[in-house]
Order: sequence, then C-alpha cells, then structure tokens
Amino acid sequence: MASSQISNADAESLLPHELTLISLEDKDKTNGSGSGSGPLITSTDPDQPLEMVEKILNYEFKDKSLLLEAFTDTSYGEDFSNERLEFFGDTILDMVITIDIFYSYPKESPGSMTNLRAVNVDTEKLARVAVKHNLYRFLRHKKPFLDNQIQEFVEAIEKNPTLHSRGLVKVPKSLANIVESTIGALFMDCKSIETVWKVIKPLLEPIIPLDKLETHPVTELYEMCQKRNLKLKAKDTWKENKAYSFFVKDKLVGRGEHLIKKETARNCAAKDAIAKFSTFFGDL
Repeated sequence: MASSQISNADAESLLPHELTLISLEDKDKTNGSGSGSGPLITSTDPDQPLEMVEKILNYEFKDKSLLLEAFTDTSYGEDFSNERLEFFGDTILDMVITIDIFYSYPKESPGSMTNLRAVNVDTEKLARVAVKHNLYRFLRHKKPFLDNQIQEFVEAIEKNPTLHSRGLVKVPKSLANIVESTIGALFMDCKSIETVWKVIKPLLEPIIPLDKLETHPVTELYEMCQKRNLKLKAKDTWKENKAYSFFVKDKLVGRGEHLIKKETARNCAAKDAIAKFSTFFGDL
C-alpha cells in the first residue's frame, strides 16, 4: 500500500495526453467544485495497462488476476467476468459505509442512517465515481451502445451537478458495476475491511452527509398532502405514454415523462407537483 495519495500532477501523468488536456479543461470549468462529472471522454480502451487502475486506487494488487476480472464485463467473451466480484463488492461497500455512518452519527436513528447509506451506495452515486476517476476507461466489454450511454450520462450530470439527481438522470449500470467489482477485488486481495475503506473513501468523496440528504420528492409530496389532510392519487400511464401523474381532489397537480425509466417519470411528476403546490393549495 502506498504511504500517501498520488498528487494531481502524478495522476495527470498517468493519462493519455489528450485525456490530460480535457481533464485540465474540465477542472478549470468546474473550478474545483467536485461535482463528480469528470472529463467529457467516454471511449474505453481495454488495452490500457491495468497498472493505471492501481495508480488511481493508490493500491498495488498482489493478485493481478483479480483486477483483470474486476474490469471484464460478461459481454467481453472471456470464461470469467466481474459479476461475482460485483456481488461481493456490493456487500463490502454496504458494510464499510454502514460502519462509517454508525460512528459519524452516534445519535441518529436507524431510519435516517438507512436512507443516508442508500443514497451513498446507489447506482447513480457509484456511476459518478466511475466517471470522475476515469475507471470506466479500463472496462473490457463489447456492448455496442455503452459508450453512447456513458456520454449521455456525463452530459446529464453536467446539467445536474448536485451530489445526486434523485432519479432524474439515466444511469448506465455498468459504471456502478465496475466500482463494486473493484471493491470486491480489493477485499479479496487484502482481506482487510480497514484497507478497503482507506482505499475507496477518497474515491467516494464527496460522501453525502446527513445535512445534505434530501427528502425523496414522492415522500415530500405525500408529506405536504398529509399536513393539509389532502388525499393524493397517483396515475401510472407509463406503459401507454411514458408518463406519470399526481392528482389532488381530482385536479392534476403534477406530471412527468421519461422514455426509459418509470421511476424517473414519477420523480419528475412529484417535483412538478411540489413546484405548483402552493399555487393550488396555498402555503401552510
């Protein structure tokens, strides 16, 4: 294990020249905001040496085959893939995040801690990690549309620079998978929860704290209705027209659409209803 984190200059020297230039441009554009969007580059290069991943992680693997396995998608056609490491890494990630939250918030309720853990380990949060640290560039895959999906994701989080979009961004699950498989490979190599946390915590930053935990828009909408003794009714027409709606007193208060995910359409509808709520029913 390296004794210190790699400097920015060292990290940039590990990247291809073109990637370094774009990374620097992106850094200037975000002004160090830490939005997690990363450089606007999406093409993967599976022939790049995985030692570069070790530099990103600031960790040297004793068993290099674990690293190769962690970055091999099932579509690549090998007789192994990262599925098992992804499954294992998901469990390890839950454990280390739970430990950190438990000791960071000694008086918090289990419900609040569960919500905080969920938002820090979900698909979007991990996908942002994969893009921010360029881990996706080393994924060995043969998925024909993945690069375009990553490009769309990067552009979407540029427009949603918050720590989490709450389902408003379409996320390629392959991005989150490689973060989880990398964590699985790390634990298999070092057999130490403490070491895993030391390696991955810098990658997960900024970890969403409790005071930045936003109420889910659907939950917020229901709570607003409960305070006013109003009955909220949801209408799911996503299969028919990719839309989701909310009604109060038979009045349409919010509508959302999304071509790919019903959950995103529902979240958009809830946000629309929240924005218009005072117009219909006034402030408390």
